[in-house]
Amino acid sequence: MTGNNMAEIEVAAPEVVRVEHVSKRFTVRKDSSLKERVVTLGRAGRQHRQDFWGLSDVSLGINAGTTIGLIGHNGSGKSTLLKVLGGIIQPTEGTVEQRGRVAALLELGAGFHPDLTGRENVYLNGSVLGLSKEEVDEQFTAILDFSGVGDFIDTQVKFYSSGMYVRLAFAIAVHTDPDILLVDEVLAVGDEQFQEKCLAKIKEFQAEGRTIIIVSHALDQIQSLCDRVVVMDKGKLVYDGIPVTAIERFRKLLSENTVGQARPDQISRALEIRSVELLDGDGGHIEELRAGEDVTLRVQVDMLRPIERWAIGFSVDSSLGQIALASNTDLLDIVLAPLNASRTVEITFTTDGLSPGHYSVNVNASGISEPTSHGLMNAAEFEVLGDTTSVGPVATSVRIV
Repeated sequence: MTGNNMAEIEVAAPEVVRVEHVSKRFTVRKDSSLKERVVTLGRAGRQHRQDFWGLSDVSLGINAGTTIGLIGHNGSGKSTLLKVLGGIIQPTEGTVEQRGRVAALLELGAGFHPDLTGRENVYLNGSVLGLSKEEVDEQFTAILDFSGVGDFIDTQVKFYSSGMYVRLAFAIAVHTDPDILLVDEVLAVGDEQFQEKCLAKIKEFQAEGRTIIIVSHALDQIQSLCDRVVVMDKGKLVYDGIPVTAIERFRKLLSENTVGQARPDQISRALEIRSVELLDGDGGHIEELRAGEDVTLRVQVDMLRPIERWAIGFSVDSSLGQIALASNTDLLDIVLAPLNASRTVEITFTTDGLSPGHYSVNVNASGISEPTSHGLMNAAEFEVLGDTTSVGPVATSVRIV
């Protein structure tokens, strides 16, 4: 080999993360996600437990200085994989190896103690990430300036808005000199100015040769920021390569798992929810309303085989995925007649107390006399109109004297 050829060889960056055949098992209620569990509280719930594999035989290596995107539909395993990479949860099988300091910003307020002030949480998080008090002292002013929380730094974080939470958490993570930065959906929170500040910091990290792993549903950001994108589906890695191709693969998966469609693993069941309609007091279809108005869910339940005892329930989720309201026939002490034929069930609830905003409805039916279950997630959507003086899914009056 000539000297010129030797000069043309580019030495690959070392691996800083190595994942080998990682699987993660969770114990959950049978055929139920967390949102679907509302229907199996009480008598039915005891019959609905099974093991669920959030990750299945995942292997990948990540080189220093690269920016990796993790994408997939809800429940695909991307956030679970990020938590395994960050050491937040341990794999059931397989190994994860890392080199360097890892800073993880995994979910809103993760690692914050609600009864501590922002200042106290800065020092708490810094110590968790391996920084001494002196090192945090050196970075504190920069953290405070970046977060923009100002005088609220000495207020308990339980009084923070969601935007203040994420600004302070992001500021801590990026000022602890991490070699590897893990970010889960943070760029979707906060105002436009803060998002631009976050993007600028990420690009600064890229220029410095740091390793970044991002989970996001913002495909345009994934395509512009990432060198490589991993697509997850049902706990498995189904694609690992260039962003454009990865996004095409993800969109194909989305078309196969449309909103309002039952999960493919809900098989061999005795009943099935065919459709859900949102109706007003006059029986008309509604998409928006004022807080305090009643909503009726008209649920079409198909009988696939007779079932003696069964239950039905629903939950209403805010745009952030928080449960704002949930109930079921078991909680209401209602005994449904045996399901000997397909039937319609109407559930009426009031929106009194709901904050203005966008909401989605999940409806689930479950067997009591036998283990069977079926649910439609995001089966219907509605908008509550109006103004509010507070944040969160529950509206309440606020006065300052």
